Amino acid sequence: MTDQKNIAWDANYDVVVLGFGGAGATAARFAADAGAKVLLVDSAPEGHEGGNTRYSAQLIGTGKDFAETKKYYEKLTAPMELDEEMIDTFVQGMVDMPEYVEKYLEVKPCRARQFAPFLKNSYEEYPEFPGVHSYDYTTVVENLFDASLWQNLKTQVLKRKAKITVLYNTPAQELIQNPETGRIEGVVIDRTGKQLKVQAKNGVVLATGGFENNQRMIEDFLGAKRVAPLGTLYNQGMGITMAQAAGADLWHMANYESLGLLHGMAFAVPAGERGRLMLGEQNDVVAQGSSFVIGDDGTRYFNEAEENRHGHIKNHGLWKVPLNQEHPYLIFDENKKRELDADDIIGDYKPYTEHVLKADSIEELADKIGVEAQTLAATLKRFNQAAEAQDDTEFHRAPATMKALAGKPVYAVQMEQTMLNTQGGPKRNTRAEVLNTKGEPIPHLYSAGELGGLCANQYQGGGNLAECLIWGKIAGVEAARLKDDITVDAVSGGSAQARYLDSDLKQEDYPTAKNQYIGRSTTGMGDELVVRVTVGEQKRLTNIEVLKQDESADYGLKAVKTLPAEMVKQNKVDVDAVSGASSTSRGLKDAVNDALSKIN
Repeated sequence: MTDQKNIAWDANYDVVVLGFGGAGATAARFAADAGAKVLLVDSAPEGHEGGNTRYSAQLIGTGKDFAETKKYYEKLTAPMELDEEMIDTFVQGMVDMPEYVEKYLEVKPCRARQFAPFLKNSYEEYPEFPGVHSYDYTTVVENLFDASLWQNLKTQVLKRKAKITVLYNTPAQELIQNPETGRIEGVVIDRTGKQLKVQAKNGVVLATGGFENNQRMIEDFLGAKRVAPLGTLYNQGMGITMAQAAGADLWHMANYESLGLLHGMAFAVPAGERGRLMLGEQNDVVAQGSSFVIGDDGTRYFNEAEENRHGHIKNHGLWKVPLNQEHPYLIFDENKKRELDADDIIGDYKPYTEHVLKADSIEELADKIGVEAQTLAATLKRFNQAAEAQDDTEFHRAPATMKALAGKPVYAVQMEQTMLNTQGGPKRNTRAEVLNTKGEPIPHLYSAGELGGLCANQYQGGGNLAECLIWGKIAGVEAARLKDDITVDAVSGGSAQARYLDSDLKQEDYPTAKNQYIGRSTTGMGDELVVRVTVGEQKRLTNIEVLKQDESADYGLKAVKTLPAEMVKQNKVDVDAVSGASSTSRGLKDAVNDALSKIN
């Protein structure tokens, strides 16, 4: 914490927003709309900003009726307690969400209950709770997992680039706090290795996300050793560290959400890599038939085929994420292996294909995965007996989902608990002010999004994105509000005049030769996709070059490498999408069509 007086600032802004995800983008645009000059920084490189909003399903929590939605949310929170004013602010925001999307995101709101009835188990995640029928999702397009909400939020920032300076690859280091008043006066940022002191005359907004990629915090707050992030790799918990140094109180530190195979697992990946989210058919292939999951001691520890709610399974009346195991394994036979190998996604996924262990006996397999042979053999025997008797007395797995493992060989592949996001962080109030341990606002410090999120217990999908938009708007407006305790100090060099930094928001120009055309698209999973299309006689496609892309390194990159050649080969844009990369495939097609539209 930097707290000295009379700082020679390297730049002056009205508002500084830390974190360019859904919450940060929202806070920055509303601060700019309120007349503030805004600095928006993110630790990620360009194309990887967006936090977990980029990777989410793009479903925004929505309420139809205030009273009913409040009943539902209060039941989700129970038996934990939450300030009623905070609940009311959140619920009212969800009820107003369709109007919010139409007014501020400038698109017609889509309602999941209308266009996606197949999501009923998602928007009615807790159907036994009162008020559930008032809950819904709002989206900006009739699609899922396509980064459409993120692209819209970023576009809102781009429209205001005259008022918002954006810096990528620029992590915040610490807050600058007045030692006498406790007021947050600015922030230290790391710009290409240089420490810059930036004044925030009206306020700083913490929107840095959670701590999914901070191993120490995961161990300290969640009591877990191995958890694979499904979203951004840039949430390192810096917002928590900075808030603590400023005297902030913390809440909801043990809350996190999961999703994926089984009760929220994925095939294990090396530390520092994203896990692969698999749902639907892949979950059925893994969870049903001649397969089961063991924990660290070689025994089963949950019903592999049971319903889960964002990774939570029922635990004596409440829904909880199961106790994290350090090295759980999926155990299966030759028949199940053939099923897994034949799956379009799993069969081509290296963390599965390259790590399957094969053994000619259960004892040999136990040795390979580091568990007691006698224990694993007993687990296999109990599972087979339960499958044959059609009665799983241990975990009550449905008989139709169980099939005894057939002889040898026997297989194993390591699994890992996944994490969508954490929700703990600095406590805030209805004005998005960060509170100290006495419950008092820390002057000029605000927060939004999953950093210090509202969820206190059982999580309903769509809540985090709703929180980004609701408290992002509040934080931006409040941070921009003119304060009566502003002190404008000199920038470096002695000038009292405001000084701004050069923004990273630039549009590159690309050269073209005869019969070449540039096409752009923002409908992929990354940022802008840029292609250069060369055409021959009768507008025949002769070459497609991808000049700019920030798609995912696995399936997205596969689409980038293979789809352009396939378009040229078939001389058409509408070729089959790459499996597992539908958004990237769509973005490439849109970019090529954009280029072709420029031919006279």
